[in-house]
Amino acid sequence: MNQHALALKFHSFSPQYALSLSNFTLHSPNPLQFRVPNVSSSPYLSDPGEAPLMYPPLDTRMSPPPPPSARSGGPEVWWWRRNLSMSQLWKYWEAGGNCNMAIAAARLGLRCVAIGHVGDEIYGEFLLDVLHEEGIGTVALDGVAANAKDATSFCETLICWVLVDPLQRHGFCSRADFKEEPAFSWITDLSDEVKMAIRQSKVIFCNGYDFDDFSPSFIMSTVDYATKVGTAIFFDPGPRGKSLSKGTPDERRALSHFFRMSDVLLLTSEEAESLTGIKNPVKAGQEILRNGKGTKWVIVKMGPKGSVLVTKSSVSVAPAFKVEVVDTVGCGDSFVAAIALGYIRDMPLVNTLTIANAVGAATAMGCGAGRNVAKRHHVVDLIKASKLNDEESLLKELLAENPETPKVNLLSKGMRKEGSNKQQIEIISMEKVVSELLPELELGRCCVKASS
Repeated sequence: MNQHALALKFHSFSPQYALSLSNFTLHSPNPLQFRVPNVSSSPYLSDPGEAPLMYPPLDTRMSPPPPPSARSGGPEVWWWRRNLSMSQLWKYWEAGGNCNMAIAAARLGLRCVAIGHVGDEIYGEFLLDVLHEEGIGTVALDGVAANAKDATSFCETLICWVLVDPLQRHGFCSRADFKEEPAFSWITDLSDEVKMAIRQSKVIFCNGYDFDDFSPSFIMSTVDYATKVGTAIFFDPGPRGKSLSKGTPDERRALSHFFRMSDVLLLTSEEAESLTGIKNPVKAGQEILRNGKGTKWVIVKMGPKGSVLVTKSSVSVAPAFKVEVVDTVGCGDSFVAAIALGYIRDMPLVNTLTIANAVGAATAMGCGAGRNVAKRHHVVDLIKASKLNDEESLLKELLAENPETPKVNLLSKGMRKEGSNKQQIEIISMEKVVSELLPELELGRCCVKASS
């Protein structure tokens, strides 16, 4: 399940407003950027048949004053309507949150469906239009309005503010952060339409921010239903993982349920260490695998160093691509989309990491998320250029404390590596990976249906 929100993104260097709704973000011509919160949703991926995906977020850029309440009639609304036409507003708005994953997946050829809740206002309208223009289907996740304690949560799209500093470090803030209960706690059951979307999907993607939107019991019931119908569960706890691990008993129970039942877990190296107490990414991944019931892959993202995919029988390592980073917002979401593609298509593990690194890197070269996430031709260009960061230091860091790691698959520019007597290191050349990935990307043979 993912979130739809509008987020505002702030850069200290030139004021821009980036406002983003659950699946909506605004970018302003001035140095301060706001992003409006993302709509809550979860992504589902599948073969050319069907796949559901939860609503993605939206971003926008605009000049002050701040974005108006969707239903107010105050001076802010007058200013917007007086100075900017809808086409001008939409030009600077952008989808965010799980929308990033959905859009990236659709551009890679996956057929996606977004499942979530958006309000009946301009932000929700924009968000749905963006998704549909990208070829992404939508399924409404609605509850009983009478159960909503706050009418606003039923009528409006959740807005999330993304704060970004000059070092590209970012944080998120929404009204959900100031309430004890989830924004959409009145959503308690899966409709028949939502169940069908999950059932027809290969993958459903959820992240830690789902807990800001939905009750732990609803989240657990969704996980249980996906498990029952054989839909693979992808889970990325994100920054919320640490707080959830110390949250209410229900939150801790639901988080543990995710870790036990997910087929694929995705974490940053910092998150993996925080959750396991183990600094080494490989050892942390192995510990998470041991505690999982049906976990097949644990993927640890190491930023500019690269990424690692740990299974019970092997470790796959791919160094990152060398790029000039502009904005890291949306990189992790885009990365997940490529992992889902590799999982669904049963690609070699190193190939899966390589395309995921390329998609994340291509997204980092742009500004903002939503429609600015990686396009397929940008990914192809990066893979063709094959400019990788150093794999020697990465491998040394990963294996220094793991002398008994059974098998390591390493993406390399061609240099031979020597392992210890207890380490079997298989070098997989970038040239070979490129020859296998380009036909998938350039000929569109990766087309499958996905949802979020």
